[in-house]
Amino acid sequence: MQAKKRYLILLSAGACLVLLFCLGGVQLPAASRSRHDRSGNGYRPDQPWPHFSDPLQPFLPWDQTDTEEYNLHISPRQKRDVNTGVYKSKRCRMDSCFDFSLCKKNGFKVYVYPLQKGEKISESYQNILSSIEGSRFYTSDPGQACLFVLSLDTLDRDQLSPQYVHNLKTKVQNLPLWNDGRNHLIFNLYSGTWPDYTEDLGFDIGQAMLAKASISTENFRPNFDVSIPLFSKEHPRTGGERGYLKYNSIPPFRKYMLVFKGKRYLTGIGSDTRNALYHVHNAEDVVLLTTCKHGKDWQKHKDARCDKDNTEYDKYDYREMLHNSTFCLVPRGRRLGSFRFLEALQAACVPVMLSNGWELPFSEIIDWNTAAVIGDERLLLQIPSTVRSIHQDKILSLRQQTQFLWEAYFSSVEKIVLTTLEIIQDRVLGHGSRSSLMWNSHPGGLFALPQYSGYLGDFPFYYATLGMKPYPKFTAVIHAVSPLVSQSQPILKLLVAVAKSQYCAQIIVLWNCDKPLPAKHRWPATSVPVIVIEGENKVMSSRFLPYDTIVTDAVLSLDEDTVLSTTEVDFAFTVWQSFPERIVGYPARSHFWDSNKERWGYTSKWTNDYSMVLTGAAIYHRYYHYLYTNFLPSSLKSMVDQLANCEDILMNFLVSAVTKLPPIKVTQKKQYKETMMGQSSRASRWADPDHFAQRQTCMNKFASWFGAMPLVHSQMRLDPVLFKDQVSILRKKYRDIERL
Repeated sequence: MQAKKRYLILLSAGACLVLLFCLGGVQLPAASRSRHDRSGNGYRPDQPWPHFSDPLQPFLPWDQTDTEEYNLHISPRQKRDVNTGVYKSKRCRMDSCFDFSLCKKNGFKVYVYPLQKGEKISESYQNILSSIEGSRFYTSDPGQACLFVLSLDTLDRDQLSPQYVHNLKTKVQNLPLWNDGRNHLIFNLYSGTWPDYTEDLGFDIGQAMLAKASISTENFRPNFDVSIPLFSKEHPRTGGERGYLKYNSIPPFRKYMLVFKGKRYLTGIGSDTRNALYHVHNAEDVVLLTTCKHGKDWQKHKDARCDKDNTEYDKYDYREMLHNSTFCLVPRGRRLGSFRFLEALQAACVPVMLSNGWELPFSEIIDWNTAAVIGDERLLLQIPSTVRSIHQDKILSLRQQTQFLWEAYFSSVEKIVLTTLEIIQDRVLGHGSRSSLMWNSHPGGLFALPQYSGYLGDFPFYYATLGMKPYPKFTAVIHAVSPLVSQSQPILKLLVAVAKSQYCAQIIVLWNCDKPLPAKHRWPATSVPVIVIEGENKVMSSRFLPYDTIVTDAVLSLDEDTVLSTTEVDFAFTVWQSFPERIVGYPARSHFWDSNKERWGYTSKWTNDYSMVLTGAAIYHRYYHYLYTNFLPSSLKSMVDQLANCEDILMNFLVSAVTKLPPIKVTQKKQYKETMMGQSSRASRWADPDHFAQRQTCMNKFASWFGAMPLVHSQMRLDPVLFKDQVSILRKKYRDIERL
């Protein structure tokens, strides 16, 4: 009986608790709720600090900062207004505040408002707009646009800044296409002003998306806003320097274990973490320096530590520390983000993030746990022991990933902007978006277009990761520009030689000649299908269109007058199978810097050094046809088509920009040079000085668009096995290559 009573009491108590919970009487802790609201790839404030065994007393609980020094200058009422008024459409998501119908007709196109008369914009914002206008996303017709970007400068919304745009609220509301910000994207680097530095932009953004630096997880709208890095006005518009990790040293330790050098704030909002760094600084392998010497009246507010800190601060060179440290501390400053974040990435100094509540840049797509150590400001005193406990293999992996992320997404304003647009485009595509592996492994999401395929095995970059090999056949694409008048023409001999290859699946003859297509009986009989198709508009770029008839991974690109034997074709293909992400072929060329003319030069001299393999006789992955057609801007392809030249150079630029590697030259027959030069059409073209002048002009135009010279020199040439051995010619696998 007693047991029955206890059971009924417990049952009643449980029912009451369930009822209270349903009616809202019991609240889940905020931290528990937020765990389910965050993106899987981004930083979570409740994420545990790695390798901690003994919980120390936190230096400053960041959940108490609302009532401590962080917000001394904000009254409770002001704080409520800020939290509810920063973004009035705080509940906005893609399905509620974005009109997908605008993207269905013309795809993902971006319109930039024309600059209004009398309006001035900063150099940084001009770089953002120029990056959009130079991309494949840009449209000058607002009727075709899926996304709209203001020409009004919204980057710096600090009222004390000379770049601050006044009356922005009225100017934005008067835009005819504003529509309460729907399908608009607003870029911002700085918000708020001294002393509080809130995230208020000073105007109602309506239903617009934000691409914002230093954005907090509290104000960030997941899968709607985009967190971008804070970058300086000196950040290059295109190209950008490569990372500073020149070689992988083993073990991967540098002179310093952990460094920081920056300002310490005496008034207004600032990082209390910075004020406490002297507790951890040991002037040996942990060098954490701060200075009070900034601002006009710093001496008026200086404390007892300022003079000593300033003296220690001046002893060290920041660049030297950055390049010679294993870890770089990245604490919050006035705002959540800082320039040190990008500086550490470039220097291969693993960032140690101490900025609780900061939505890390591009957190939607980047797994920052593979490139940074994400810490908690409350656990400052544990930093040295924590970073020392990280295994050297993990350090090397973190450092390598910093270099990949820097070069893929952060090294220029253009890459930051394009990454932002690609993230939004992935949301529009929905199920056709890129996987996390694509974003977080070489060559990165900007070069792995999801419209091509959602399957990783269709791209040339992921075979090793997936443990796969490319399809063991190729499709030959012969570019024909001359009429077929004789059965002894080189194109027919080439067709027969290629068709005999054991690896040939089919041959496509791309007819770019003005004369009508020859009759079927004019083509020789072969054991593989020969498909003749007419080139689109008879332009050079049509040879790189992603034709549906190409069913193999490998494409053997050939000019009509190329002289190749079956043996040479077989050997080139077997080499390509080991390097499916590169161009592999025969005719090589090189580039050089002409210091007298201060421009890039082009040479066809036969030397040991090369940086291009021309597509007149080369094998590459068919994905590069898609990338050439859909990634490159129409301006470059139009230049190629108008000159009827340089398409092979542009393809080399593209592949080297993607892979960061040179092409691969393979050995040809000894008489190859003479026979190639003997072809009348090719010889006349090579002898034409205008031909070379055009190619040099093309190179400089291409380098300007890419922002740097992507071509990489190489001296490697792959010969067949046993090529130089004193073995009977009959025993050699590729014996025809050695014959005269």
